[in-house]
Amino acid sequence: MIRPSKHYPRVYLYRDWMDMRKSIDGLAAIVEQEMALDPFEEALFVFCNRAKDKIKILCWEKNGFILWYKRLEKHRFHWPVRLDQSVVTLTGEELNWLLDGFDLWSNKPHARLQFAAVS
Repeated sequence: MIRPSKHYPRVYLYRDWMDMRKSIDGLAAIVEQEMALDPFEEALFVFCNRAKDKIKILCWEKNGFILWYKRLEKHRFHWPVRLDQSVVTLTGEELNWLLDGFDLWSNKPHARLQFAAVS
């Protein structure tokens, strides 16, 4: 299986849907112009189509771009829809969970507790 390392330092999701006919140059332009990020930094840039059954991941490696493409045959990716920002930051491990079908946005952690003293 070929997929991005879960130890990748930065992962950016472009939250809006993407026309999957775009290739490396078109995606790199979106990273620069719409995401206001550098496509040559050590990061993964993740894009999803409107139907949420295809993902493209763009990455610069030393002397050229890498483009990963995954198409689901039956299911859909769980993509963030209720977030205000157009760029979402993930860890490499969270990206791999997303690729495996987990819904990262409906899983809620325990509520944060605040105490004034230990009793």
